[in-house]
Amino acid sequence: MKKGILVIVILIGLIVLGGLGTYNGFVSKQQAVDAAWAQVNNQYQRRADLVPNLVKTVQGSADFEKSVLKEVVEARASVGRITIDANKAPEDLAKLQEFQKAQGAFGGALQRLLVVAERYPDLKASASFRDLQAQLEGTENRISVERGRFNEAVKTYNTAIKSVPGVFFASMLGFKERPYFQAVEGAEKPPEVNFDFGNKPADGE
Repeated sequence: MKKGILVIVILIGLIVLGGLGTYNGFVSKQQAVDAAWAQVNNQYQRRADLVPNLVKTVQGSADFEKSVLKEVVEARASVGRITIDANKAPEDLAKLQEFQKAQGAFGGALQRLLVVAERYPDLKASASFRDLQAQLEGTENRISVERGRFNEAVKTYNTAIKSVPGVFFASMLGFKERPYFQAVEGAEKPPEVNFDFGNKPADGE
């Protein structure tokens, strides 16, 4: 009888220890996901912060198309209206998709502004514009890198909560699957930032 009780106590102890170890592992991986998400947001915010200076520089250098500038400003404002925690990765796929859609629209508007900018060679002589060019190129690359790191962190976390023994504890301990960043149509590449319009052929060539 005593041996039976001892065996049960040992089994319970092993389950508790296993649960604690699994829980700590989940917490660590979840924090990695949240940290990666914060970095994604940092880079998106960096891009948004560059836009006012870009708009100001373009306005000061040419009689730029007001509709294009308005589209960029409005898209940037739309991104700011998305209520999402910048330090905690979303658990709701719909919320992440809403975030992606707004960022995609912002990136598209920014790309159109840059394309139109090629019609104004005088901008090429602006040191401020060239500096913004370099910063935007770097930011778009960082966004791409951080999105990849975020997806890797999510993959590690999701694998842990779906694998044995984690799968037995995840739901009980309140750990849920996190959605991946999935590029929307046309957003598989960052907006091109190309101001090399000095080599454009002259009219009639």
